[in-house]
Amino acid sequence: MSGDTFPFTSASLRSLRLEQEFQDWQDARRALAHRRSMARAPLPRAPRPPPRQQPLQEVRAPPPQLRCRDAAVHNTFMYGDMKGVYTVLKDPGMVNALLETVKEEMVWTQRWVWMLHRRKTSQQPVKWNTPAFLCQAAEDTRDVWRSCCFAVPSCAELLLQGGAEVNVRMQESRLTPLHIAGRRGLEEHVELFLKHGADVRATSREGETPLNAACAGAERPAEAGRYLRVIQQLLDAGADPRTAGRKQHTPLHNACSNCSPRIVDVLLQHGARAGATNCLGYTPMDCLLQVVDDFQDQQLGAVARSLLNHGAKPVPPKVLQRCLPSVSTLEVMLNSYVSLPPCEWVSCLPAHVYQEHQPFLQLLSQRGSQPRSLQHLLRALCVGTSEPDVTQLWLFWTSLPLSGTTCCAHRWNAPLTSHT
Repeated sequence: MSGDTFPFTSASLRSLRLEQEFQDWQDARRALAHRRSMARAPLPRAPRPPPRQQPLQEVRAPPPQLRCRDAAVHNTFMYGDMKGVYTVLKDPGMVNALLETVKEEMVWTQRWVWMLHRRKTSQQPVKWNTPAFLCQAAEDTRDVWRSCCFAVPSCAELLLQGGAEVNVRMQESRLTPLHIAGRRGLEEHVELFLKHGADVRATSREGETPLNAACAGAERPAEAGRYLRVIQQLLDAGADPRTAGRKQHTPLHNACSNCSPRIVDVLLQHGARAGATNCLGYTPMDCLLQVVDDFQDQQLGAVARSLLNHGAKPVPPKVLQRCLPSVSTLEVMLNSYVSLPPCEWVSCLPAHVYQEHQPFLQLLSQRGSQPRSLQHLLRALCVGTSEPDVTQLWLFWTSLPLSGTTCCAHRWNAPLTSHT
């Protein structure tokens, strides 16, 4: 009818005809699918076990987690009030409750001013009080185990008695409790963990061992004795001082960076390599010279002497300028050369530095490129050797007086610090 009323082109009529054919095909397809579904036989029912064999499953919804904002409860856990802790934990829901605290801190806003901002933090009480946690069997033992490494040793001992894993790792850093205890110099914790089978060769994500962490943590000279005992325990338990991390940084590199002479001696006695290089090509001696300005009052010369006695190569002459803040270190470095190298860098020093060390620097410039004494040459030969003939000759020569000059070498008037 539309074809008689409205003038359609041939293309329009063809499109209408194709649309009608597609609609008819869709209707026929749906009708065929309906007939097939009506003619299909129903599927048999699945067999069910007898009533006595069918297990009954009881599904309990987890209790909702409580949130506590009471300041009295917060202070009970913070100050270790055990009576108050046991009173609070009588309620089973308080074991995993979140204690919300509000603190004000300065934040930088878009208005270009500093404003006080209230920040809410949440913490579970069981992470503050391990004995109460063990009595009530709370959840998330890994977090509590990590937090226990910063508490008293009795908390760690209670966790181990409760079945905690001694080699549990942090999810991101892959650190073990022994890494954390060694990094903080916790002597009693390290002894406890080793007694329960802690792995001294466990590596973190950066490839560092607990021994490397302990050597890196000994940054303060006042705490060097405590870290030395921790390192000695790890070495006695089988730790390898030659194991390096991903950056090829060994425990000896860290000990030299912290200028710890006793720790350096212990590592060298247990087989640490004095000439090992990290990924940047730095040796332990290079790490020591980089911190001369920071540890001028420490025993830098003793550390350098220990490294030289165990096979470290003498530094290039142009590096001697770094040792000037520590004259004892510079003296040890100069004694490592068979002949004094030319020291052109002396003329490039600032005026105030040259005046401060003028007698020593003048003597150094005068004795440059001159042969050393026979005693010094023999001593340089004895360093790093165990030949009995050379050793006996050295003992005989040291018993002779040093006054005057020798037949083939002038005696250097500056003091010679022995390497051995």
